[in-house]
Amino acid sequence: MPDELTSLTARMVRIDSVNPALDPSRQGEGELARFVAGWCAEQGLAVRWLESVPGRPSVIVTAEGSGGGRSLLLNAHLDTVGVSGMAEPFAPTVRDGRMYGRGVMDMKASLAACLSTLAHARGQGLRGDVVLTAVADEEHDSIGTRETLADLSKTGVRVDAAIVTEPSDLDIHVAHRGFSVFTVELEGKASHTSRPEAGVNALVHLGRLLASVEREAAALRSRPPHPLLAHGSLQPVLANGGHELFTTPAQARLTLERRTLPGESPSVVEAELEALLGELASSDPTFKARCVTEVAREPFEAVSGSEIERVLSAAVEAVCGTPPKLLGAPYWTDAALVAQAGIPTLLLGPVGGGIHQVDEWVDLASVADLHEVLNRVVEDFCG
Repeated sequence: MPDELTSLTARMVRIDSVNPALDPSRQGEGELARFVAGWCAEQGLAVRWLESVPGRPSVIVTAEGSGGGRSLLLNAHLDTVGVSGMAEPFAPTVRDGRMYGRGVMDMKASLAACLSTLAHARGQGLRGDVVLTAVADEEHDSIGTRETLADLSKTGVRVDAAIVTEPSDLDIHVAHRGFSVFTVELEGKASHTSRPEAGVNALVHLGRLLASVEREAAALRSRPPHPLLAHGSLQPVLANGGHELFTTPAQARLTLERRTLPGESPSVVEAELEALLGELASSDPTFKARCVTEVAREPFEAVSGSEIERVLSAAVEAVCGTPPKLLGAPYWTDAALVAQAGIPTLLLGPVGGGIHQVDEWVDLASVADLHEVLNRVVEDFCG
């Protein structure tokens, strides 16, 4: 099985599935989705193809049980980030027990383990279904997970628990931060720079806003920490403004990223930012700003002591020899969307590194361990 998993992972790494929202020159997840659908059909698994957004398909695969048992959802995304700076991103290379290549850790090795688990489950006489959602667009707008969850609900598929197989070094992630991205547009007034009093310099207002953002970020760090996720954050990530030399800048734009903790909803953090802008406007009547929320995602926190936590923890301990740690992750994942659908959800994935970097890698032995853990979970939970 380790050799089969290595081969399957390598075959998928060779397929370019860079998210076209991140690199418009790329074709997206279509080729990889077709590979997954074809491989699963060869294994006798039930396959459903979803493509509400043309060119951005997701696949729902089911190892159908005999009936009456609990069902388990596995989730893995098809898309990867871009490949800038990589010499051969789609040529998987194995060195010292590691495989290198774009998407190998995030998350084609996990996808390989999930596929092999469904093929294994089909022959185990389970009562419950094992369902895999292989989804598009996790790295940007989560088109795939939103579409597959809606389809499962519409078709009446019951899901009793879920494992999102994002990288976790074989520990269990039970929480992660959310995020909101805001664009603030600052309106000034143009004038000749020899007469600055006749204009309103939007870049000066941008500087004041940046200073206020820095103070707010420090205030967030002073709040009581979350036991798993520490603190939320606020930081500027993009800024521009002005038009030309010798003209007082009449416009500026700032993009802000706010990482949120459980209990900090998008509406709460939007209100915080509006209050900050209101304070600046109160101190200077020429300060004019318009704030737009570009994207907002809720944080995730699993309910402690669930049945799937018990089953998954026992399986990891049996395979790895020690109990897994229950940790929080700083980044966002589709687990938040799955949990929002009312499904008890945890994260578990292989050991690796270099995620979103040029030297992305996965430990191949850990992929085999992940596969064995998932096999044990489906036999226990769905049997």
